[in-house]
Order: sequence, then structure tokens, then C-alpha cells
Amino acid sequence: MRFVALGVRGSTPAPGREFVRYGGHTSCLAVYADGDRAPQLVLDAGTGLRELPRLLAGAPYRGDIVLSHLHWDHIQGLPFCPALDSPGSRVRLFVPVAGAEDPGAVLGCAMSPPYFPIGPEGLLGSWQFEALRPGPVRAGVTVAPVPHKGGDAYAIRVELDEGVLVYLPDHALHAATDPVRLRAAIDFVQGADVLVHDAQYPAAEADIAQAYGHATIEAVATFADRAEVRTLVLTHHAPGRTDADLDSFAARYAFTPHGRGIEFARQGQTYVVRADELATRPRAGGC
Repeated sequence: MRFVALGVRGSTPAPGREFVRYGGHTSCLAVYADGDRAPQLVLDAGTGLRELPRLLAGAPYRGDIVLSHLHWDHIQGLPFCPALDSPGSRVRLFVPVAGAEDPGAVLGCAMSPPYFPIGPEGLLGSWQFEALRPGPVRAGVTVAPVPHKGGDAYAIRVELDEGVLVYLPDHALHAATDPVRLRAAIDFVQGADVLVHDAQYPAAEADIAQAYGHATIEAVATFADRAEVRTLVLTHHAPGRTDADLDSFAARYAFTPHGRGIEFARQGQTYVVRADELATRPRAGGC
């Protein structure tokens, strides 16, 4: 299994020359099973989704998209990706809902006139809007709720090719978190080969992290040790954090307290998930 980080920013995109090396698009991962020539699973649909067509060589997307939650930085790419909005696309979109809510209608609250020219039903191709609830989603994919500002987000666990990837881009991981929920999150992540986790703020900005429902780098490093993950990849970088800032963080936070490796996610980077290691491939193209 491998994944491409198509978007690694949180809150808003970050354009400009100071954000080129780590990238400016918001949250999106494209996941490949071993042997796949094109991804058939996408996690989140931030503006990074606009980069999906280059992975498909111009072909329409045919696969699943699982949304961790419905904040703007995780859904804004949906109507702006030609590989999705295409007569040949075949998309199954898993939308977090409460109770018996209709997932298409829930998505339409953020994507419909007067806020956007069309609703979800106006997208070209074949679309299925599925309700996302805790538990199994599809073969090899399970989700579980974690606390975030304004309501829960979902942690997504992908188990393919004897490897385990857990994607957790928004997590209110701080001292005030319910210890029962924290234990549940640790159990869900337990033993992952790669944990891709929100770490938008350092400990010096813990007050901001708590106010916005995010995690600090230090807290995530401890969380990764408790869950015994092999490698930690930090994502959801703050939109004002420049390449130089992130270089400084990468030098400062190279390992968890127990010596697990830490990487800072870069847009366009391919990460190869194996049961014994994480390998990275050079970026394919620019931001």
C-alpha cells in the first residue's frame, strides 16, 4: 500500500512562494493498494483533490472518497476536480451524518445555491452518497469518532497489503480531552505502520490548539508512542506556517520521545507503507 499526500494544509489553502516545498493545498490523501495503477480510495476532499487528475493520466476517477468531517478545508475540492465532475466518473462518497440524515442533503448544506452554483446532484458522472457512521466502511477501511471543535471528526484506519495506515487530520488531543475517548483513540490507532495526524501547533501555542480543537506536536508524539505506531507523519499544517518554519519544526521534532520517526507531510510526496518500514519517493511534479 502507498499513499500520495495531495493536500497537507489545515483551515485554508496557503498560496505563495514561501509555501512551495511543503505545499499549499488543504487535506487530501490518495491511497493505492499494491499493484494499483490508479488510486481507488481518497481520504478527504480539500483543495488538494484538484491534484488527483495528474494521478489518473486524464481518466475519470472510479472509486471511493471517505470524508473525515465536513469542515470547509476537507470538502472544498469536490466541485473543482475534473476527474470527479466528469461523465465517466463513478464515485461513492461517504459523508458523516447524524442519525437518519440524508448524506446528499447534508453535503448540500455547504454546496448549493446561494453558496455555490450547483448542489451535489449537479456533479457529472455517477455518484452515490453514503452515510458514514462508526465501524466498517468498505473492505479494509474502518472509522471511529474523535473529538474536534464543533463536533466529532472521524479517524480512518486503512488495512491493505499487510500494512496499516491511520489518517487522523483533526483531533482535539489535549489535557481536557475525556480520558475514556483518548483511550478509545489510542486503541483505534494501535500498532499502525503509519499514523498521519493533525499537529497544527507546537506546545507553545497550546492555547490556540485547544481553542480550535487541534493537537500539539508534542502531544501527538506522545500519543503515537502510546499507540505504538511505527512512523508518524504530521499534517494539517497551519496556513501561515512557511517552508522555513516547517523546516525548523522538522529539525526540532525528528523523533518521538520513544524514538519513533517523525516526518512532516509534503504535498505531492508518495509514501510507501510496509509492515516493516515507511519509504518515501520523490515528489511527482510541483505543487
